[in-house]
Parts: sequence; structure tokens; C-alpha cells
Amino acid sequence: MSDPETTPPAIRRDAVPRIARGHRLQFEPAQDCHVLLYPEGMVTLNPSAAEILGRCDGARTVAELCAALSADFGGAAVDDDVHHFLQLARSHGWVTLD
Repeated sequence: MSDPETTPPAIRRDAVPRIARGHRLQFEPAQDCHVLLYPEGMVTLNPSAAEILGRCDGARTVAELCAALSADFGGAAVDDDVHHFLQLARSHGWVTLD
């Protein structure tokens, strides 16, 4: 059973994620991967994280983001992975959810 004091709130499907102010997603040729840059440093992203963050444009809901990713990856079930990543990203201040 999870502890309600440490369990992050669920990500709503109608929430609209965007990369947080002061953060920038870019491809880093020297590392051959996408990174998230912010004033305190840099996070190296795996391809899945980069795909998700690249769609956090402040215009699409989480449900729309999941549907687009699923369509782009042959109908794969991506909802759980997207929600889990967005919870992590929110906890680190990488994204905001409107």
C-alpha cells in the first residue's frame, strides 16, 4: 500500500503539460541525445523521455499527448509510461501542468 504523504498526485488526462519556464529541450550532438537544460544544470534524456517532453507544448492535453504517441508507435499502450514520466518530471520541476 502506498503512503499518501509520499505518493505524488495523479496526473489528470485533461491536464495540459508544458516544459517549465527556464528549461529548454534540445538535441546535444556531443552526447548524441536530447537533453533538458535549466539554470542549475542539465538532464540527459532517453529517447522516450525526449519524445514525451517534445510534445509538452502547452497546447495538448495529456490524453492528446498519449494518443499521438500511441499512434506514432504503432498503437502501443503508452498511457502508464507517460503518466509515470510526467509525475517524475513534475516532481523535479521540469514540467508544469495547467
